[in-house]
Amino acid sequence: MSFEDLGLDETVLEAIRKKGFEHPSPIQVLAIPRLLNGDANVVARARTGTGKTAAFGLPLVQRLREDTGHVRAIILEPTRELAMQTSTEMASFTTGRYPRSMTVYGGSSYSEQIRGLKRGVEIVVGTPGRVQDLIDRGALDISKIEYFILDEGDEMLDMGFVDDIENIFSTANPDCRVLLFSATIPAPILKIAGKFMGDYEIVEEEGHEEEPLLIEQKYWVVRENEKLEALVRLVDISPDFYGLVFVQKKSDADMVCKALDEKGYQVAALHGDIPQSQREKILSRFRSKKTRILVATDVAARGIDIEGLTHVVNYELPFDGPTYVHRIGRTGRAGAAGMAVTFVRPEEARRKLGFLRNAIKKSAKGEMVEGQVPSVEEVLSVKRVRLFDEVKEKLGLNNVPPEDEDVSDRGENVSEDEGFESPAAENEAVEKKVPHLRKGDPVFDQLAMELCEGQDPQEVVASLLAATYGKELSKKRYGKINPASVGKAKDGRGRERGGVSVATNQLRLYVQMGWHDGYNPRKIADYFSELLHIRGKDVDAIDMADKFCLLSLPKEAGEKAIALSKEDSSVPHIHLDSKSVSGGGSVSAREDYSSRRGGGRRGGRERGERRFGGERFGGDRFAVGRGEEDRRGREGKSFRSKAKGERHGRANVHTATQRSSRGSAALYKKSGAEEY
Repeated sequence: MSFEDLGLDETVLEAIRKKGFEHPSPIQVLAIPRLLNGDANVVARARTGTGKTAAFGLPLVQRLREDTGHVRAIILEPTRELAMQTSTEMASFTTGRYPRSMTVYGGSSYSEQIRGLKRGVEIVVGTPGRVQDLIDRGALDISKIEYFILDEGDEMLDMGFVDDIENIFSTANPDCRVLLFSATIPAPILKIAGKFMGDYEIVEEEGHEEEPLLIEQKYWVVRENEKLEALVRLVDISPDFYGLVFVQKKSDADMVCKALDEKGYQVAALHGDIPQSQREKILSRFRSKKTRILVATDVAARGIDIEGLTHVVNYELPFDGPTYVHRIGRTGRAGAAGMAVTFVRPEEARRKLGFLRNAIKKSAKGEMVEGQVPSVEEVLSVKRVRLFDEVKEKLGLNNVPPEDEDVSDRGENVSEDEGFESPAAENEAVEKKVPHLRKGDPVFDQLAMELCEGQDPQEVVASLLAATYGKELSKKRYGKINPASVGKAKDGRGRERGGVSVATNQLRLYVQMGWHDGYNPRKIADYFSELLHIRGKDVDAIDMADKFCLLSLPKEAGEKAIALSKEDSSVPHIHLDSKSVSGGGSVSAREDYSSRRGGGRRGGRERGERRFGGERFGGDRFAVGRGEEDRRGREGKSFRSKAKGERHGRANVHTATQRSSRGSAALYKKSGAEEY
């Protein structure tokens, strides 16, 4: 069947041809005629990558070309990235001026969106929260809409948008058509359909069944700063690695991609900030396997349907079971085996991992078992075998014909003892074994003779291989991964700490710097490298939490860090980790750190007051045992920001204060939380 058979007019067909679409997908065959000709509400089961946006977008473009002076269709998406992606796709279906569409979502300017609505649009694509805000402000009127479309219904359900949708729907035209698209249709989705749609028709591909998961599922317990090294080892030990690496943040996608690219891997990043044109090029290269590794956020990966993936890697623990199942379902297809590897930080292993494993079992999607990060020796052993096979393949040694009479005769004429004494016979033998080498090539023959003159030919070949492949097989290519275990102890705040083996020449430290302060393991290592004049790799075994981190330092450097923390207010609070105090450290390192001026564990603060970190501070924000001078702050020097919008004392960290209605202070990142 062709698009012409679905009832689309020539204007829409022209747009389809420009996009390179040739044949409609099954969901498009089922949905487009119904949306063009019928008036029933529709629930459509549409899996990722089946072209569902075109399934509802093409009929909308054809039906809503007239300027009626009001919004005619609302499309709700669960996330900002999906809203932008859908809006871009809708625009690509439009060849004329109408219908006009715009995207509304949180985190962007209200005034610009309100101005756009006043100019007039036929289709609004948005997230439930911002759509509701604009309705409440009187900027968006959906009382005359003809189509109410809920995209990614199961995602809406998982993200708790049901109440928002109900509020929005209550202001919509009661006679509008309601269309719900969802990858799955569980009972809660049908409940939503019954609530908002009344009578409806379910549309899905005939004979569609969930494919069994032929996926080996493992998790590796690794610290945050060791994840990249674990990923490198996984790629190197896996023959023909071709996979997706999932991250939660756009910045993480760029970071992982850049790090892998610098190591020479064929890699690309995909997230919500990638323009559509560039996204298509990235996916084209990935499908053709010119790119072997794609680092992507969940939202950006929606719609990706790539055959033949060998691996799916969860660089960070997924939020929930459905997300995990949705991710790993991209490998192990069509009877082919696949592998899913999830990186789990030690502090996540007890709570979050257990919850996720239970969710996987409930969904009957197999079981995730613990695995071990391969050692450098194991990786190099596999790489040697693979590399030697590649070399033999290039030389034709893996395709030597079976020894027949002619070959035997040749073997009698050119014996091992003759060595290089009969160049003509040797060249003839090599030529027959390696057809692609040209016999008597003056360049290579001469070079070979010069290299082997007065040398052992085996040593010459070995040296040539070492010069060519030495870096690939060098231990220096790999970093260090310390054994990580799942700790049972808690830190007094309800968080579970991962157990770490601390060497006798190291100190395990608690540092009051965490994710909420704008730090990640790399920035932590850079900070202490600069502060203590040590190498970044000496800052070891970093475990991050929201408001603090744990790390290991060489004994002398650790003692220096504790001393600086007591003496210098620009240095964050540092003390020995309680789990390590009894195991090592000098007398000076074990001193009572409560004497630290204005930053000790209890310091001079009164009962009921708490330390810095976005928590309660009592009546005066920094009344935590400091003198009046410290409470008022030292401009540009103190670790604790004093004024609204002021730059933090260290690079790349910004904080600001904001008074709540109760008069107490709260902290927030100036740049805002990053969208996932």
